[in-house]
Amino acid sequence: MRRIKQLFWFCSGAHIPTLLKTPSEHNKYVSIGATIFFTGLFAALAASYALYFVFSGSAYAFSASLVFGALWGLAIFNLDRYIVSTINKSASPFKQVLQATPRLLLAILIGIVISRPLELKIFDKEIKEQLKINYLNGQIQRINKQNRTFSEKYGNELAKLQELKLELNVLSEAIKQDRKNLNFEIFGNKTTETSGIMGYGPYAKRKEESLIAQENRAVDLQKRIDAEERALNGKKQADGLYDEKLLTSIQLDSMVKLAGFADSNAALEQLKYRETGEINESNYWAITFISLLFVFFECLPVLVKLMSAKGPYDALINNEEFVLVYRSDKDRAIEMELLDRAQAIKVDAYLKKIQAELG
Repeated sequence: MRRIKQLFWFCSGAHIPTLLKTPSEHNKYVSIGATIFFTGLFAALAASYALYFVFSGSAYAFSASLVFGALWGLAIFNLDRYIVSTINKSASPFKQVLQATPRLLLAILIGIVISRPLELKIFDKEIKEQLKINYLNGQIQRINKQNRTFSEKYGNELAKLQELKLELNVLSEAIKQDRKNLNFEIFGNKTTETSGIMGYGPYAKRKEESLIAQENRAVDLQKRIDAEERALNGKKQADGLYDEKLLTSIQLDSMVKLAGFADSNAALEQLKYRETGEINESNYWAITFISLLFVFFECLPVLVKLMSAKGPYDALINNEEFVLVYRSDKDRAIEMELLDRAQAIKVDAYLKKIQAELG
């Protein structure tokens, strides 16, 4: 227990000989040291996981993540220890906050960066589903882009094909109506376009001839349409339009497994919003609070030091520093006085030497 206490005292950056003189401050600096220690440990674990997530699949991912995590944790630990130990509790609150501001800003940045891999893990299932939607939409957009490019490239041919189809549709409707009128003429049904005389007479014969001509025209149009479509299909094949197909479930699963950090990070941001662009309250605040939690942990050592009241240890440290500075100033004054005297003796001896030589 004593060793743990001394470890946390060391982590707090306190001067242990001075701290031993103030028993009432022991527990406070154990708490400060424990906060710094666990913040560094937490930063090391988070950094290790972050690097392992980024380089997962690599042969050196695990070992590299451990080394980097340890270095990152030590860096954060050393930074926290230095800043906490240098906050002068004898100074004004404004000056204390000013001393801690750079660390707090850095803590916010570190917390946001480190929290992202954990967020990606927590929302792993939702991210995978969002990635499938993104990849499928991307494929659809590529297909639509190719179709637009093809339509612009072969606009005349497509317009001609559309005209032929429209003409065939109009002609088909006319054939249906003329066949109906022919039947009415043969069976003697009186309409505005039939004579009402039953039997196959001259009127019926003329209508049949017109109908046959129209049908021949329709056959000719269909042949021309088929020829145009075959030509366009060949051009589509040449331009690779048939090579782009919608992704299957198996293909989507494979792509999701190979998704990198950038795609996963973008998908996580998309989870905050619905398709309409409105904020998805549950996802948005869940992701935000996780980031804030990491930021709080990173800021905690400095906040603990700022919130702690000035105690006897701070007074002793301040007094000892004042005494050391005062002693240093006095020693400097004594040394300067001795140097001045020594110099005066040297000058006096030199003058006597010159007088002796001249005498």
